[in-house]
Amino acid sequence: MRILGIDPGYAIIGYGVIDYEHSKMRLTAFGAVTTSADMPFERRLNAIYDDMCCLVQTYKPDEAAIEKLYFNTNQKTVIDVAQARGVTLLPLIRAGLPIFEYTPLQVKSSIAGYGRAEKKQVQEMTKNLLHLAEIPKPDDAADAVALAITHAYSVNTRSIMDKYKEQS
Repeated sequence: MRILGIDPGYAIIGYGVIDYEHSKMRLTAFGAVTTSADMPFERRLNAIYDDMCCLVQTYKPDEAAIEKLYFNTNQKTVIDVAQARGVTLLPLIRAGLPIFEYTPLQVKSSIAGYGRAEKKQVQEMTKNLLHLAEIPKPDDAADAVALAITHAYSVNTRSIMDKYKEQS
């Protein structure tokens, strides 16, 4: 199974692609979609959409994991991020991909075993879990890879639960 993890935003959208099979994970790709602050916002949204379409076409994920949007104190920022998040999701929806949302607390718990873990702890564990020489950069890409790993763990748990139900 190929999983696309996405850390949404409008200046930087992190992505990470992992292949997950038989409880083994392998990092396939990671990076960031970026837009310039001097671009009109609607052009930024269009660029995000186009780049996300390319990512879906290039990596052909089976499922996607995205960070669940949480309310920030800056209302303008949260509205802009929500709009960008919608544009980010549209190519996934059009491709018929199942989309799963995870909160930062869920990701931290899944990766580091502690919901209040520091970003650096999550990044180090991500590096270790995938046997990488370095932490993926930029930070948004590392967060996206952690989202993909979190989803892989979720898939594994669902698979175990399904087998248990079949035996009952």
